[in-house]
Amino acid sequence: MTDGDPSMSDDPGRIRSIAVHRDDVATALEATLRSDREVVLRVTPPFSGRMRARLHSLGASDEAAPDDGGEAAPAPVHVDPRDLVSDVPPYPEVDETMADNPDADLETRRKRHTEAVESWREAVRESVAAGVELDADGSGGEGGETVEVDVTALG
Repeated sequence: MTDGDPSMSDDPGRIRSIAVHRDDVATALEATLRSDREVVLRVTPPFSGRMRARLHSLGASDEAAPDDGGEAAPAPVHVDPRDLVSDVPPYPEVDETMADNPDADLETRRKRHTEAVESWREAVRESVAAGVELDADGSGGEGGETVEVDVTALG
């Protein structure tokens, strides 16, 4: 951030819109639903009116650093991919795909499951919401201040 640049700020409340790539939303949602990992779309400071949200896997590196007495850096904003999809379709499970094709050989079942997953991903890519609420005060959305922003879907 450039000192004195009025268009940039440590305040996520300045954000009016975020841009997300449709594939990033589908990837984050699939990883969140299919694994123990928490995958989000992250908006990093300094904040301005229009921001880009990028794919990010939360982990130990996201834990708060020990207090060294200095001023804390502003936290990035994490957007849950479920909040970015207007109607999350159920993820196709292997057992369901196999049940739909009981007489098919293994290779055919694999192919049909792959097609079902790709169809699910396409449905998610086409269902990116037009807006989302962001945590504007770093509270993790637990009763804290939120800001409603527009979502621009890329790709």
